[in-house]
Order: sequence, then C-alpha cells, then structure tokens
Amino acid sequence: MKMPQAGLEWRDVRAEMIARGGGDAAWRDGRTAVYVFNAGEDVSHVQHEAYGLYMAENGLGPLAFPSLAQMEKEVIGMGLDLLHGPDGATGAMTSGGTDSITMAIKTARDYARANGTPREGANIVLAQSAHLAFDKAAHLMDIAIRRVPLKTDGSYEADPAAMGEACDASTIMMVGSAPSFPHGIIDPIAALGDVAAKKNVWLHVDACVGGYFAPFARMNGVPVPPFDFEVPQVHSMSADLHKYGYCAKGASTVLFRSEEIYQYMPFDMAGWSGAPMKTPTLAGTRPGGAISAAWAVMNTLGVAGYREKQGLVCETRQRIEEGVKRIGFEILGNPMLGLVAFRHPNHHAFAIYGEIYRRGWFTSVTKEPPSLHLMLSPKHADVVDDYLADLEASVATVAGGLAGPKVEARYS
Repeated sequence: MKMPQAGLEWRDVRAEMIARGGGDAAWRDGRTAVYVFNAGEDVSHVQHEAYGLYMAENGLGPLAFPSLAQMEKEVIGMGLDLLHGPDGATGAMTSGGTDSITMAIKTARDYARANGTPREGANIVLAQSAHLAFDKAAHLMDIAIRRVPLKTDGSYEADPAAMGEACDASTIMMVGSAPSFPHGIIDPIAALGDVAAKKNVWLHVDACVGGYFAPFARMNGVPVPPFDFEVPQVHSMSADLHKYGYCAKGASTVLFRSEEIYQYMPFDMAGWSGAPMKTPTLAGTRPGGAISAAWAVMNTLGVAGYREKQGLVCETRQRIEEGVKRIGFEILGNPMLGLVAFRHPNHHAFAIYGEIYRRGWFTSVTKEPPSLHLMLSPKHADVVDDYLADLEASVATVAGGLAGPKVEARYS
C-alpha cells in the first residue's frame, strides 16, 4: 500500500476501519474468552475518556508532566496496598506483563551481581506452568531457564521441593504464579517462600492475571491462600492492570518489597551528546493515556466496584464448571479466580475446540494436558448458557465423528 496523495475524509477512513474489524473476534458480545477483558460499557467509557485526556502526554517527562508522575505513584500505591506491600515498598507502571517480568528479572540479575553472584551461569527456576515471558526475558539477558515439572497429585501446582533442588549458587530467581495461565491455579507461594528462604533466593510472584483479582476475591470470601508480599520472601511481583484491573492496554505494574532492591531496576545513562536520561523501565516514551486511564478506572470502580465485578466473574466460573461437568468434562485442579481449564476423558480437546470455534466462540486451549481454556470477564455472565449449549453440541459432533477440518490455535 502507498500513502494516498491527498488525505482521505475521516468518515471514510473510520468506516473502512470498522469494516476491516468485521472478521475479528466478537469480544463485545461475550463470545471471546482470551485477549480482552470486557467489564462493561461503563468501564469502557471511563477508559476511552481518561485515555484521551492524556493521550499526547509522555510519561518519560515527569518534570514536564507532574500530573502523570503523581497518577503513576498513586496507582502503584493502590496496588501495593492491595498486595500487602510493606513500608518502603515501591514499583513502576509498565506496558504489560512481559515488560513487568523483564524488568523484575533485570532487577534481580543486577541485585545478584552486586551481591556476589557469579555473572556466568545465572539461572531462573520456575514451574512448567510459568509464563513464557520469563523465557523471552531470559533469552534477552542470556540467563538459563530451569523448568521443573508440576506436582503429580493432580493439583497442577508448582512443586516447591523439586524447585528447591533445581536451585544452585547461580540461581538469581525462583518464580511462583498466582495464578498460572495454563490452568488458572495459584501456586503454593508460602511453601515456595520457605524454600527460597533456605536457598537465599529471590522469589518473584507472577500475578499478572491475579494481582488485581485475588485480593477482591478474598474480600468476597474466596479462600485465596497467601500469594503476595504477605509472604516474607517475596521480593517482587508482576500484576497487570489491563487484565483484571480492567484498565486500558497497555498497563501493568512491577512491584518490589523495598526501595533498596528497586534501585537496581532504573536505567540512568549519560554517555552521549544529549542530556542525561533516567528511565524506570526499558521504554523511553511512556504513553500518558495508559497511566491516566489506569488511575481513572481504579478510582472510578473503587473497592466496591472491583468486588462486584470479580464476584460476578467467580460466579460465572462456577456456573461454567457445573455446566462442563454435566457434559462430561473434568476440571483441572482447583481454580479460584477467572481462569478455568477442562478436558474430556473421551474426546480430544483440540477437536472440540475446532467445533466450538466454528460456532463463533474464540477461546483458548491448554497443551499440557490437552484442555479447553477460558479467561472469563464480567460480560460472560450474559452468555454462559449459550456457550454451554454450543459446547455440548460440539462434543456431540466430535463424538459422532462429524468434526470439521482441524483448526489451528496459537496464543500469545
């Protein structure tokens, strides 16, 4: 495509953009259970307006835009308050979970170097279910990844004892998930903390999915185990605002137990002809809209609003669990939040996925073991019965040997 010689009318460009989206996943009507967190039109309205108010401002310049700096500080404060951050805890906003995880690893690496850990052979120990963002970040920094099999008791939890055995003098970080993406299971963070303390290893909790969900689920009576800075050995956490914080993309938080360890995250450089530059994260330009929208959504919803929406998601997950069990599926482990994975003992999950996809549902799959996977939002409360009806029909089609061509599914 070449740029048009004369600019087009916005109404025509807008119409074409809408038309191009006609074949995209239909997330607005609740038929998508991955990528998008649909908390309703009320939240969407706040996202749009608040993002637009600071769309041109740049978080790179706190002196130029002290409003953004203050909003970011307050977003971090709210996150730390929810996640039992002790006095002196701090953090920063990032563009997403991968960004937060990358910065946590960079911080742990530099902290380890400053405290005598050899530069050669650095490694991270994590469960098989931990997110691939850790592999991406480790690849960038030439750090080895040591993945450890999950417990064999059907819980789909990380195995603290086995992870401890995988640690050595060059281990810069252990990782627990709250919850893991593939299965929606909260790892035994307290037990991982005990192991990390014995091994004198930094413990990171990847709460990209659950960081802004689990505290409110606990307030609603869900028996969420200790998973955050309440566990003394937790040094850092990643928690996404644009997931169950229902904020505009891309917005996440990376949080640290103390200023002492946080100091290893920022970049402070001056070795060029321009002005010295200090940035808290890898990004230079930081979209002001992502910061302002996060601040606005968190303040607009408040504790009561989040409790209501997360309670609806938990209720929806329970309805899904009851329905899929009735159809013959088995739930993997004991999910407590908004993720759930389930498999059928007699039919391959990927064949069923193909059929549910053909019926207009864009969901997800888990590879180990082959399972269907849902990441639920408040909107899904409206479509549970429709989903279960189509799922039952899909199972019947597969059982009858009438399944259509294979559908490939890849997810980031």
